[in-house]
Amino acid sequence: MRWTNFFIPTIKETPADATVPSHQLMIRAGLIRQVAAGSYTYLPLGYRVLRKVEQIIRDEMNRAGAIELNMPAMQPLELWQETGRDELMGPPLIRLAHQHWRKGTVLGTTHEEVITDIARAFIKSYKQLPINLYQIQTKFRDEQRPKSGVLRTREFLMKDAYSFDCDKAGLDASYEKMYHAYCRIFDRCSLKYIIVEADSGAIGGDVSHEFMVPTDAGEDLLAQCPQCDYAANLERAACAPPPPAPGSSPADLEQIHTPDMRTIEEVCRFLKRRPDQMIKTLVFVDGDGQPLVALVRGDHDINEMKLARAAGTSSVELADASTIESITGAAVGFAGPQGLQQRGARIICDQFVAAMHDAAGGANKTDYHTTGVEPGRDFELKEVADIRIVVQGDRCSHCQTELVFKKCIEIGHVFKLGTKYSSAMGADYLDEAGKPHPMVMGCYGIGANRIVAAAIEAGHDDDGIIWPMSLAPFHVEVLALDAQDPNVMQVAQRLVDQLEAAGIEVLLDDRPARPGPKFKDADLIGLPLRVTVGKRSLKDGLVELRRRDSGQVTKLAPDQTGVQVAQLVQEALA
Repeated sequence: MRWTNFFIPTIKETPADATVPSHQLMIRAGLIRQVAAGSYTYLPLGYRVLRKVEQIIRDEMNRAGAIELNMPAMQPLELWQETGRDELMGPPLIRLAHQHWRKGTVLGTTHEEVITDIARAFIKSYKQLPINLYQIQTKFRDEQRPKSGVLRTREFLMKDAYSFDCDKAGLDASYEKMYHAYCRIFDRCSLKYIIVEADSGAIGGDVSHEFMVPTDAGEDLLAQCPQCDYAANLERAACAPPPPAPGSSPADLEQIHTPDMRTIEEVCRFLKRRPDQMIKTLVFVDGDGQPLVALVRGDHDINEMKLARAAGTSSVELADASTIESITGAAVGFAGPQGLQQRGARIICDQFVAAMHDAAGGANKTDYHTTGVEPGRDFELKEVADIRIVVQGDRCSHCQTELVFKKCIEIGHVFKLGTKYSSAMGADYLDEAGKPHPMVMGCYGIGANRIVAAAIEAGHDDDGIIWPMSLAPFHVEVLALDAQDPNVMQVAQRLVDQLEAAGIEVLLDDRPARPGPKFKDADLIGLPLRVTVGKRSLKDGLVELRRRDSGQVTKLAPDQTGVQVAQLVQEALA
């Protein structure tokens, strides 16, 4: 492909609104153009990369036995209502304005309901199971703050797969296949990833793993143990309980007047205490509408997903002011643990609160706080669990080594859904005895656009992108320094023909431009190999081969170059 016949609108200046390297470089290298907030056109160079990502995904999904289909982006809301996810998904689910033909229509951010509807329509017998169906399709999400280029958008390309099995053992086997298929996909994309335990969120299920690429541009955080293999995202990460506190004589409870002091910071200043000496008493409502009290230390934040798991409920949300006042007998901001169990409140206490002594907290009396609070004496430790977000200094729950934290990009997520969707939607199969059972499901997603961005975040320098061979829009750039010289173009074209005959993808820069801009563009678009052909080097019977990743330069005779380049490409793709 000749540069003059292709479309690569590179730009010199970094866009002011692009804050992460992948966003900056994708625009500057002519890979994408923003159409609207959270919506991008993939220009020809970028689309070639995206198609390569798709092909790698498709290869490995097919190899793992999954079967491709295509489902519609527009879905009837009724399907989502069958599972209750129309409410659980909340604002990110895009609902189209009502018209007579599309009343109750949404744009799919995921396809669990649609695929389950297909399964219940066509799968009737255990003989038809297991089966795994997948698609690579555009999804939509009403993202309130799209940013970081293609890392957070309202429209995105995703591979989603759904397995159906007879039982848990079958699901485990399907999950294992997808898990290893994902490893092969990301290995082929040359991504350095970390597999972490994750929370299933609105998708559902009880087991899930995320595939994360560490990068400063990431918006997610993972906690990782440098000693053992433990790693988890912040929604799931657990920490070891605190060491036993040194024994001390318990203090007496004392109520202190703290007018209009509701926050931890205000009360700490007044009582001359540190936040880690305070108890935060938070009132929630569980998935059944029942009140639930959670206790965390003043310097810690509650993890609502951990709290829901500890409480054995589908979800929790903060209670309104009237519920808080009815439980505590005080205005919002003055809740404390003492006395609440006697009023019938259920308390789940974080493990770090259980180890506190002489703590302070709300007095359950407006404008008052209490000091001398002793867990186990002033309230029973009936339910103690890890219910907070892990922080710097926490230790691994497996080996006690201090956890490290890394910013990262999520590129893939696998879930064991169980029977959440099949039970809700009546997707049953008949066993050998003719008895119906709900199908046992798994769900497996990959963000194709995110793979492109993650590859750039992991591979770039001050001059531009450094593509891995497997994702590069072209494998090689042949740069004709003197494009108007017939001998230069003859040698360059002969080399292009030789490489293309060997199945190598080549971009020939035949522009009649000065060497400086051509070299800058070559580094910017970042093809793995560059062969420079110029009048001066040809006088010595040589061309110059340069590797983009290392900068290593080798001078070769033109008739040797094709074989050398083809060998490098084939080794990189092996």
